[in-house]
This record gives sequence, C-alpha cells and structure tokens, in this order.
Amino acid sequence: AGLATYGLEAYVEVMDVITTSTFTDPNNQVIYDSFVRVVINDGVVDIPSVIAAAKTLGVDEIVSTQTNLGYISDLMRYPVDKRNLMRFALQMKKFEFARQSKKVTKSIEKSIDNITGDETFDQIVSMIEMPLIDFLREDDSGDRPQLISEGVDEYLNFVIENQCDQLGLSSGFPNYDAVLGGGHRRACVDVISARPGVGKSVISDNIAINNTKAGIPVLMVDTEMKVDDHYNRVLAYMSGVPQDEIATGRFADDEEKYNAVKRAAKELKSMPYTYECAAGKPWESILNTIKRWILQEVGTDEDGRTNDCLVIVDYLKLMSAGGIVDIKEFQALGFQIQELHNLAVKYDIACVCLTQLNRDGITQETTASVSGSDRIIWFCTSFSMLKEKSPDELAEDGPRGGNRKLVTLKARHGPRTLNGNYINFRFEGEYARLTELHTRDQGLANPDGGIEGSEITLFEDEDEN
Repeated sequence: AGLATYGLEAYVEVMDVITTSTFTDPNNQVIYDSFVRVVINDGVVDIPSVIAAAKTLGVDEIVSTQTNLGYISDLMRYPVDKRNLMRFALQMKKFEFARQSKKVTKSIEKSIDNITGDETFDQIVSMIEMPLIDFLREDDSGDRPQLISEGVDEYLNFVIENQCDQLGLSSGFPNYDAVLGGGHRRACVDVISARPGVGKSVISDNIAINNTKAGIPVLMVDTEMKVDDHYNRVLAYMSGVPQDEIATGRFADDEEKYNAVKRAAKELKSMPYTYECAAGKPWESILNTIKRWILQEVGTDEDGRTNDCLVIVDYLKLMSAGGIVDIKEFQALGFQIQELHNLAVKYDIACVCLTQLNRDGITQETTASVSGSDRIIWFCTSFSMLKEKSPDELAEDGPRGGNRKLVTLKARHGPRTLNGNYINFRFEGEYARLTELHTRDQGLANPDGGIEGSEITLFEDEDEN
C-alpha cells in the first residue's frame, strides 16, 4: 500500500530491508515485484501498469486473476502514513528472521533425534552450535566467510578480459588521479577539504564536467548553493566567459560571448549531469536521493553491477540539528561520512565528498585540520587539502606554479604527496576553473621551465629519470 501511494520514495526507504523473500505468500511476492518494477520506472501504480510490469516479469497470469486484481485495487485505496513504512518493514524483517531461525532449530532437532549414543559430548554440542553459527554469520546477501583463494581464478580471468589503463574514474586531473592510485574508484569516498572561498565548489564542478563530458553520469548533491550558481559556474567554465557577465546577462551584448555561452548551454544539455539542491534536508533524505538516482538514472549491467557513475557531495556539514541527540557535531558528521561510505560500498559506486577545513588548515597540513576530523579520516578512502599558496610558496614556485596547491595526506590505493610535495593548480575564479599544473618536486627538478602542466606524468620509470 505504501508503494502504491508514495511510489519510488517509499521503495527507496525500505529497499535495504524488504526483499521478495520477506513475503511468505506467493501472490504477495509477485505483486510486490510488479509494484517495484512500476515505481523504479517512475510510474504510477494502477491496474494497467501493474499488469504490464507483471507481463514483463512473466507472472501476469498470477497477477491478473480476479482475486488478485481486487486485492491490488484495495491496496491502492488503503490509507497509509509514510512515517510508518520503515517500522512495518522492520517488523516484517523480524518475522522473516524468525522463520529462518525456526528452520535452523528444526534442522538441529532432526540431527539430535538421529544420534546413536556413540558420539562424544563435543560432537553433540557441535550439532547444536554449528548450524546456529552458520546461520548467524550470514549477512543479508547470504555471503559467508570464505578462503581468500576461492575466487582468485575468476578474479584473474575477469581482469585479463577487462584490461584498462586506469582503475577508477578520472577526475580530469592526471596528477591527482595518480596520487589516488588510479582515479576515483568504486566503493570509495574521496574527500577534498578546503577553507571557504579557496575552490571547493569549483573543483567539484570541474570533476563533474570532466566526467560527464566522457559520458559518465554524475550526481551533484549541493548542501549550500542554488542551481543558478551552478549554471553560472558551469557555463563560465565551458564557454570561457566570466561568471559575472553570465549572471548579469551582459554576455548577450557581445556576439562572440553570446555564441560561446549558447554553445556551452547546448553541450550541457547533452551531458548526464544531475543536480540536487539539498540545503536544509535531513541526511537520510539525501541518501535516499542518491539511491533513487542510482535506480532511475544509472541502472545496472547484465550482471547486476551498478554502471559507472560518480556521486559528488558538496559539502559535508550538519544538515539538521534535530538529528543530534546527546552527541556532538563532529560525531554527527562522523555518522554521515560512515553512512555515505556504506552506501558507496553497498551500491559499488565512486564518491567525492567536499568538507570544510577549520582555522588550523590555514597554516597546518595535517588530517587534524578538517572539521570533524577523526571520523571523516577513518571512513574516507583518500583525504586531500586544497589550499591557497603562501607568499613564500608563490615566490618559490614562480608564475608557472599557479596559486593553489593540492596536498593528499591519505590515499588507500595510491602514494599520496609526501615530504612537502604537492600538486600545483591555477585557480581562475571568474571562469570557475582549476587547471592542474606540475608537482612541486617536478618544478624543483626543472627550474628552467619546460613543464606542461597536467601532461607530465607524476611517477616516471627509474631509467627515464
């Protein structure tokens, strides 16, 4: 009834709890599957749509009986409060768990009934313990601990048949990709932190554009700005026309700029770039938005694996004071990054999360400089700091070194930037653009110039050095 009334919004809320097998009645199972097929396609649950979905699933003969059609009609009219959906879903899950437990106890009882008296006490205890241990250690997907070698041959065959130059999605910044160990990987959350005004939103939009231009779907979840602000930034980046001229409409007075902006707008329409303004929304609602986007816009391949996509959260902050009960703000941020990480793992997606640096981040370059530091560092895959350069750094690096630097302090899959090294960037605020240059070490090794920004490989072979 909740699916019939609230559609995809209801399904996203309960999908991690309820499965087809949660229902015991075969009719309920096929009706549930049919409802899900309708709402995933963003349809409205009515008799024709349910029958069409059932036909796709090959169960239309079951759904189309007079009894079931009458039952579906009753469900569509049944009054249900959305706030109760999760409570009832969890209640159903408990009944499912109890049924499975009952099967286990019956299995134990049968084994005990068949003892001969020749068994040791340990063997009898094992008849009780082992089925319970096997049952309790299974997770929702039925996976169990296994020897790590069990799937190694299949894994090697997969990587051989699916060779690639880079393991993750490219940020569009080759040096940064190299530091991460191959770009933004699946089941990972890469954190970039900065002080206000340094370029958090600019780097997030640049990463989004670099991916969507390659046909990779991107969801930008913005917890602060409006969509108009992104229009100005994205169009400025793509057209080379300053943001303020786009925002004020003055670009229309110059034919060349007008044409450039219109071309950028046309290209933007062809890019799979989805935007969600999440300002003021509860964190749970934001996670549901991501799930809904994955289901509707991204989809899965024939093996059920989520297609390539990237989620960007700009930026992580306390979304609702009502969600804090006897915990501090940094603890709440820790729960948010943990849930984001769990979602990335569960749905096998790549994620970039922006955060604020506290005041210590102006002078320090440690993981303690990020707001809510400990828990954010625990659950992120990589942690980088985007910073304005100090006067000394500007003087040492020279004009070709840019005015921003990116320091990567943690990278689970990559080498990080160590011993004072960093990646140079040129920040052009009026065009909402960050251009990756060479690294500091490369600049020191080539003080006379000749370095062409991001075309330089971060790590070279020893012979080439």
